[in-house]
Amino acid sequence: MLKKIVLLTGSELRHEFFKKYISSMNEIQVLATYCESTKGNLSDFVEKQSISGDIRKLHLHTRSIFEKDFFEVFCETVEDKSNSIFINRGRINQKDIVSKIISLNPDLIISYGCSIIRSELLSYFKGCFINIHLGLSPYYRGSGTNYWPFVNNELQFIGTTFMHIDEGIDTGEIIHQIRARINHGDNIHQIGNRLIKDSVIECSKLIRSFEKLEKKKPIEIKTEETKYYQKKDFSEESLKLAQKNLSEGIIAKYLENKVILEKKYPIIKNSVS
Repeated sequence: MLKKIVLLTGSELRHEFFKKYISSMNEIQVLATYCESTKGNLSDFVEKQSISGDIRKLHLHTRSIFEKDFFEVFCETVEDKSNSIFINRGRINQKDIVSKIISLNPDLIISYGCSIIRSELLSYFKGCFINIHLGLSPYYRGSGTNYWPFVNNELQFIGTTFMHIDEGIDTGEIIHQIRARINHGDNIHQIGNRLIKDSVIECSKLIRSFEKLEKKKPIEIKTEETKYYQKKDFSEESLKLAQKNLSEGIIAKYLENKVILEKKYPIIKNSVS
């Protein structure tokens, strides 16, 4: 059965891969993709508040290079059927765009990498509005949630959460989750990009099997066990600690204890195909 959807996303290469891959699926018709500008994203934030020699700028520049290695060929060769509309960041909540999305009457809305939704879209498409959160809720919420596990020596919390969107930040009902595939010798960017690729593929499966998805029991953890981060928390000190952990074998230690750690901290799995 053909699924008619609307995508809400950003304008970085990872977002281009997302919209082009999803719209290339035979069973999916993307009615429109609203792509927000990069203004206000992490790179923009760091550029505005950093000083000369800030290692965060090099880290983000390197991330862009690795993104090109992972996604550029696909993005340059695959036809774009996503019906993209480019808008300024934050405009996704304005009445004209909200009205247009409602008029399109999609079966599903999928958001990935856009501004926080504060409009009537939340109520109008309740139960049919999925957010892709790069991070494993409720363990990690907010910004950079697949970066902070490197800082905190908790690689078992790197993954992606597909959730019904609500008024909170990464608080919606969880539909499905995946963990990152981590290999010996990986760096932060390789793990992150591999996870993005896996997440987009998983998203296409989720869209196709949406009516068959089961309601899952939520993961229950104490409030104080949830970690919440904002862009402003991304500091040089945290990056130095993440790099130190990598140099001291954080990946090898995680892989050695992977089965035990993943059993101790479960995730929600649904049947998608």
